Amino acid sequence: MSRVLDAVAPPRLGPDFRRLLASTWVSNLGDGIALAAGPLLVASQTRSPGLVSMAMLLTGLPWLLFGLLAGAIADRVDRKQMVVVANSLRLVVLGLLVASVVTGVVDIAVVLVAMFLLGTAEVFADTAYRTFLPMLVDKRDLGIANARLQAGFITLNQLAGAPVGAALFAVGAAVPFGAQAVCGLLAVVLVTRISLPPGPVRGKVDTHVLRDIGDGIRWLLHHPPVRTLALVIVTFNITWAAAWSILVLYSLDVLHMGPVGYGLLTSAAAAGGLVGTFAFGWLERHVPLAALMRACLTLEVLMHLGFAVTRVAWVAVLIMAGFGVYAFVWGTLSQAVRQRAVPAELQGRVGSVYSIAIFGGVVVGSALGGQVAQHGGVVAPFWFAFVGSGLTLLLVWRQLGHIAHLDDDTRMHAPGPDAG
Repeated sequence: MSRVLDAVAPPRLGPDFRRLLASTWVSNLGDGIALAAGPLLVASQTRSPGLVSMAMLLTGLPWLLFGLLAGAIADRVDRKQMVVVANSLRLVVLGLLVASVVTGVVDIAVVLVAMFLLGTAEVFADTAYRTFLPMLVDKRDLGIANARLQAGFITLNQLAGAPVGAALFAVGAAVPFGAQAVCGLLAVVLVTRISLPPGPVRGKVDTHVLRDIGDGIRWLLHHPPVRTLALVIVTFNITWAAAWSILVLYSLDVLHMGPVGYGLLTSAAAAGGLVGTFAFGWLERHVPLAALMRACLTLEVLMHLGFAVTRVAWVAVLIMAGFGVYAFVWGTLSQAVRQRAVPAELQGRVGSVYSIAIFGGVVVGSALGGQVAQHGGVVAPFWFAFVGSGLTLLLVWRQLGHIAHLDDDTRMHAPGPDAG
């Protein structure tokens, strides 16, 4: 058993990393349960497509509304306390939601308000959560540490959580949200046991929060490698979301896979992601960073082309599995590079800009994908994604080498195995 634990969380990463890992894994299980239970609860209250889509919008909207504010606050306060407070508020909302379902007073308005409040609390909790890792492990270990966190997200949030949530909803509409609350409570307890420097990382702060937000944005804009990463993330999320927004129609009308086949596509991506996260350590040791980044982005471009031309279901499943492999490798290494480059006192603000880039790109891409499909057919968004991501890759190809050199410089200044 200890060998398994050491393989998952190497001892050099420290006991506090293991507590962080356990907390995020448990939290991911709860969030995965809600991924299935939330839409089912909405559908039990209304069949209006507008209200169903509104539930999805209200889950992601808080990132666009409060993401930058959450980043600034994370750099001003005790980050561990911020996570505990935000997650405790999530538990309160979940408790009220469960009570409304049990007592039968729940309606679509209650559900939508709960979705928005849960999403808002998640913004503040996750923003502070993401600043923990650079404070707990050496810079040279950020890659493997991020890979382990990603593994929990894939297995518990995307693979295990959804079927568990659906099964629990079949038992009772309130049951999955009660289970999510239990997971959230355990995650909070584990966070309180993580040893972090007490107080805010910046000490006493006398600047306005808007000035702090501006400082974070300016730092990113004047740091070419980190700025390039942000550009790649927002543009590739636009092209990705444009295609993925109509993936269900593509699987049904182009591949003729049926509902089960659509589920197989999404499961293939998660399975591929699991392979990618556990292969990350070997890739990081044996493949130059610039080559790895370029390979991941090139595969993204080719994936869109593959979906645009194929009409064979099993080929699409293989492409989706490959997507899972490289997408999670890219996510892990880009996160590690950013964490190595950004000063501790700016992690919250710069990280929040990245979150805005991700969610903003998804919102814009989804809107574009619907319009492109409306006028050009179901396959057209994949051609749009192929051209858009390909042009972006050409523009940033050389800059990716600069990012690699930045990461090498940072590793040279990282503590050695025997330091500290």
